Amino acid sequence: MSTWPHVPVLLTEAVELLVTQPHGTYVDGTFGRGGHARAILQRLDARGRLIAFDKDPQAVAAATQGPQAIADARFAIVHASFATMREALAARGIAQVQGVLLDLGVSSPQLDDPQRGFSFRHDAPLDMRMDTTRGETAADYLARADERDIARVIRDYGEERFAVPIAKALVARRAGGRPVRTTGELADVVARAVRTREPGQDPATRTFQALRIRVNAELEELEQGLSAALDLLAPAARLAVISFHSLEDRIVKTFIARESRAEVDRRAPFAPPRPTRLRALARVRPSADEIAANPRARSAILRVAERTADASPGRAS
Repeated sequence: MSTWPHVPVLLTEAVELLVTQPHGTYVDGTFGRGGHARAILQRLDARGRLIAFDKDPQAVAAATQGPQAIADARFAIVHASFATMREALAARGIAQVQGVLLDLGVSSPQLDDPQRGFSFRHDAPLDMRMDTTRGETAADYLARADERDIARVIRDYGEERFAVPIAKALVARRAGGRPVRTTGELADVVARAVRTREPGQDPATRTFQALRIRVNAELEELEQGLSAALDLLAPAARLAVISFHSLEDRIVKTFIARESRAEVDRRAPFAPPRPTRLRALARVRPSADEIAANPRARSAILRVAERTADASPGRAS
């Protein structure tokens, strides 16, 4: 089986822009295999803390067991979505943090493990759950959803222009007593339904992306996580988000832009505007050298923003 090494994307840029207070408490919302987490810990002093989150039980196991485990008293990991960071940190008595990092999307170990069902490169059960302990699989979703909803998911989350014929083909196969249960079967159905292919891209790419986003509620959790992070950030603390496709980046860009503007309450036009809560700092793309060394970095965008001092943390978004 051919695999890609697990290489953290925009590692140096993200950590240098994120960690400005070595004594502070930081959140790594997407531990993965710990590349960013280890780099953050290297920049913290003895008083610093890092709380990591990951939905994937394999990622949590990698952080706590075996030769790659992080044996550092300043580090802890929570088996949960980063969308829950506000409540999880409150349970630990943490009300403010000095930085939050989110590295979105699927990790190389998830893509390269055929049994996870994220890739069409191997025929395997069509799972796609990041948290394999709960929720329905992609196969379960396709076995119950109607044609209109399947088409909507593939169109909205995959930006696939052939969403309707793909959905029709999937439902027709199911009606014929052969519901799609494996990655190979899904890729075959999509290949037959998509009439033209983008150069260098498998016709199933967008459909696989769409189903993964739907199964894991990725966009909803991103919006919740951004809101939670903003409430936790202390003045001058930073938010750093690495995204890999336009849907994620659009949400991050819009969130930072909205929170960087002073807003007037139209119901009380003479009241002072709500202060800005973020200041956009940077938009960073991988270098040509990084893309050459790690082709999965080619679509990455890092956005960094800083919490202003105009409003106190804890205010609801």
